[in-house]
Amino acid sequence: MAIFRSFCICLILLSTLNASIFAQEPAGKQFAYFGLEPDIVTNYLGSNNRKLGYVRITIELMLEDADDLELAAHHAPLLRATAIEILGRQPEERVRSLTGREDIRRSLIENMRKLMKKETGSNMIKDVIFTKYIYYG
Repeated sequence: MAIFRSFCICLILLSTLNASIFAQEPAGKQFAYFGLEPDIVTNYLGSNNRKLGYVRITIELMLEDADDLELAAHHAPLLRATAIEILGRQPEERVRSLTGREDIRRSLIENMRKLMKKETGSNMIKDVIFTKYIYYG
């Protein structure tokens, strides 16, 4: 009986210790999402350079901190212009392929981070997410 009581006391102490350890963890930064609205619609060069295609993309920016939402809203026109510029330079093969789409996304992340670093002093953009990606050409 004494062994059972000691076992129960140890379990209670361990559960209390675990709860106090988890309660003391510092709260990290909260990620936030900012949508570039309206959708971005732009042209890209077709395969024979005479024909234009178009792409329509909805972009969500994953921000490092919720405090950066105001900065993202303030710089939204610049971020949109960057996305339009990058998308407009893409060849049809890149726009249509999954690997090309990922290359475009990575290019957007890199360029938008550089832009925000220059404008705000912070990288602030954690990721770029395409929630809609439609092309025609």
